[in-house]
Amino acid sequence: MYIRKAKRTDANDLKVLYFEHLTHFPPQEEQDMNLWEQLLDKFEKDENMYLLVVEEDGKVVSSVQMVIIESLTHNVRPFAVIENVVTHADYRNRGYASALLEKASETAKEHRCYKVFLETGSNKESTLNFYKKNGFEIDQKHSCLKRL
Repeated sequence: MYIRKAKRTDANDLKVLYFEHLTHFPPQEEQDMNLWEQLLDKFEKDENMYLLVVEEDGKVVSSVQMVIIESLTHNVRPFAVIENVVTHADYRNRGYASALLEKASETAKEHRCYKVFLETGSNKESTLNFYKKNGFEIDQKHSCLKRL
């Protein structure tokens, strides 16, 4: 298993992951792959933006997106937000998503984050239990969403 930050050349593999294997929010509209590549360039270079991937068999098979957000609270320590945890169906149950969540948590610690939020659109008990198994808890805070 090889974990790294995503890069421009991963755009098509990521499109497959997001369109075919992100079960709770498959994109419906056609994608501008030039924009994907530009964003992946930003992720690759920015020390506060992470799109971590597992590369296996020469392709991206799992990914986790995380952003580090600077904050004036907690003695000016940042916090992190994780979303879009997805693994190709043919590569599930091999520990890839767990390894990515661990790498994201380690990266958050290196940035002195005082907490990591993990956002999920899934209410499936198996998914929530997976996150609990990986050290996340269902907390009392509520995410409020406003679609724009």
